[in-house]
Amino acid sequence: MTEPSHAVFLSYASQDAAAAQRICEALRAAGIEVWFDQSALRGGDVWDQAIRKQIKTCVLFIPVISRHTHEREEGYFRLEWKLAVDRSQLMTTNKAFLLPVVVDDTREDDENVPDRFKDIHWTRLPAGEASPAFVERVRRLVSQEPSPTTVKASLSANTAAAAAMTIADPIRSFWRPKKALTLAAAVIFSGLVAYFVIDKLWISKRQTSPAVPTSTAPADFVPPPHSVAVLPFVDMSEKRDQEYFSDGLSEELIDMLTKIPNLRVPARTSSFYFKGRQVTVADIAKVLNVAHVLEGSVRKSGNRLRITAQLIRVDNGYHLWSVTYDRELDDIFKVQDEIAGAVVRSLKISLLSSAPESPTNPNSEAYAIYLQSRYFADRSWDPENERKAADLLQQAVRLDPGFARAWAALASRHAFEATTGTRPPNEGREMALREADRAAALDPTLAETHMVKARISYYLDWDWPAAAAEINEARARDSYNADALEAQALVADTLGHDTEALRLRQQAIELDPLSPTKYFALGRTYIKLGRPADAEASFRKALDLNPAGPFLHWNIALALLLRGEYAAALAEMQREPAASGRTTGLALVYHAMAREADSDEALRAMPKADVSPFWFAAVHAFRGETDQALAWLDRAYQVHDFYLVDMKGFPLLKNLETDSRYKAFLRKMKLPD
Repeated sequence: MTEPSHAVFLSYASQDAAAAQRICEALRAAGIEVWFDQSALRGGDVWDQAIRKQIKTCVLFIPVISRHTHEREEGYFRLEWKLAVDRSQLMTTNKAFLLPVVVDDTREDDENVPDRFKDIHWTRLPAGEASPAFVERVRRLVSQEPSPTTVKASLSANTAAAAAMTIADPIRSFWRPKKALTLAAAVIFSGLVAYFVIDKLWISKRQTSPAVPTSTAPADFVPPPHSVAVLPFVDMSEKRDQEYFSDGLSEELIDMLTKIPNLRVPARTSSFYFKGRQVTVADIAKVLNVAHVLEGSVRKSGNRLRITAQLIRVDNGYHLWSVTYDRELDDIFKVQDEIAGAVVRSLKISLLSSAPESPTNPNSEAYAIYLQSRYFADRSWDPENERKAADLLQQAVRLDPGFARAWAALASRHAFEATTGTRPPNEGREMALREADRAAALDPTLAETHMVKARISYYLDWDWPAAAAEINEARARDSYNADALEAQALVADTLGHDTEALRLRQQAIELDPLSPTKYFALGRTYIKLGRPADAEASFRKALDLNPAGPFLHWNIALALLLRGEYAAALAEMQREPAASGRTTGLALVYHAMAREADSDEALRAMPKADVSPFWFAAVHAFRGETDQALAWLDRAYQVHDFYLVDMKGFPLLKNLETDSRYKAFLRKMKLPD
């Protein structure tokens, strides 16, 4: 070995030689020095001295764990393990030296490995097949250098399932339009669509696999020191049937950490974007602009839990801490508190002494059901999943009537139903407000209850000051909540405060930099500000994040139309997959190109069952047909068309702005004229 201080020591039982050989070859192919010499494994004094020297001088020790190491009561590898553990005891806690690798289904609670190994998250390489991410991690640990500054698009494999993780939680989300599945053309521009419907339709069956985004961080990457991304914990349960629990634990930790002042935590949408992808921790950190990453695993069997968590400092790859909890399910809340507390202590963040105390923890069975509800709500917009989520929430509050967050989630669901036409509005409103009040009485710190009331004020009442006040209350309880920021931006947009909306949406993207819906909403604000080039860039960013995102070609076409690039706008509009949206857009583009016969034909083809009155008004207004446009606006008002919330400053309505009837209509909508 030419450079012992930069070498990896690979320790294995003789029966695992083939698996160890594969690991060795993968590391050596990456230029990593590996101590792996089968011919030397013969014992004796010379061998003993060589082994001790290698373990004393190597930079990284990789024990290969398997059923063979479990079954063998004696073996030279056990001496190697002991020597490595002894050396690790002399090191600082943030020094990454032990890197256990398991090559089969051996459990992490194996009693025949040193306890020190159990304190460290195991890497699973079935049969020794080393993934690129593992090799890169070893390279980074050996070189003590951060990985390259960009995420390569070629790493975008096996992403269909991961892309499903980019949607916002429909229980907690605020915006979603009425009859979203049928009002296809209406989805083409509205900000509430940007926040809610696109989130749900983002994972349609025709979705393609997006590339892993390229980092926009500078070469001298310097993230905020008090920043951490919580990656989805891995389900290590025997049957791999506890993903709802491992995902839920990750989400709960995100929720807890976002409430800590002065700590930057990317939103769930962005943190979960990388789930299932072969991307290094350092690359994830650069894309999310964080200095630390929290990752771990969950093994659940009945009421027994084993939770492993580790906090990694990205610039040097060192573990600030790594810990394993073996607990009963009833202790899950204590474990969550301990993990969050360890993050705070490691980052040396000062907590507010006046921080409110957490309410009583819920019944553990109710909590597990609550996590299952969130899991189904996170899945694609499938009526069956929606029903399961609602039923599970009902079960949770029956099991534990004092479970505040379950009541808040149920209130959010009923508010959603009231504002989407899936439940009579008055009935849904009454249920949602009653449940929100109950949740608030149980836990006054919840932001979700105020978001429920904001949704009702915004959608059902068109009471903009009341909606704004409730969102402000939500942000007072959770100031770093990216979704609350987006909701605040939408109210500002509705009132025509576009500069304020832009500021808020840029802040939301800082907290959720991989959310296609937030880039969609940002593009919409640029449209209203008269910056179509910036709008096009934002819409294309959303398209990069998810190539199958609906109505993005429509919006790119709109930006091109407003720039006077009619041929390009026509080409984009023809790419729009939603037929009703495409015909609506073609009516606009053909008019701009002075192809009036084609515009008329497209207008006649717009299906009234699928296109809301607002969009008929927008097309007529753009074509200069003021009387027809105002008549359709009146129709939209009569049916409480929620797309009216987007009318202020909407460029397709510009021809109406000097008409006194339009100004009177704005006043009727309680909007400034």
